[in-house]
Amino acid sequence: MTIVFDSSALLALLFDEAGSDVALPFVRGALLSAVNLDEVLHKCVRRGIDAGAVLDSLRRLEVAIGSFDSEQARVSAALHPRAQALRLSFADRACLALGIVRRATVVTADRAWQAFDGDVDIRLIR
Repeated sequence: MTIVFDSSALLALLFDEAGSDVALPFVRGALLSAVNLDEVLHKCVRRGIDAGAVLDSLRRLEVAIGSFDSEQARVSAALHPRAQALRLSFADRACLALGIVRRATVVTADRAWQAFDGDVDIRLIR
């Protein structure tokens, strides 16, 4: 099974937040969109966490970074009407697009996603 991590689930792990215990079994070898990597690094740096340390942690966890390519851009754009109603961000759509393109299970902490009606298996960690 291919797993795609949303930034919210990865941040829950990194910050030891609620749901991190649920996310932990899924993280080793998971995929993370480069768009979501930006979001993770931004939020870590704002908390005073060195970006290099975060990248080292991702390497140790064998998290693969997926580039945001033209196919994902097409899928993400097509998701916009449904995602807009749920107030999903560009990073959210990028994550969902990666999950759809890779036919993966997407792991997230964002409860709004449970109302998403789309072609992707979504697992909530809290």
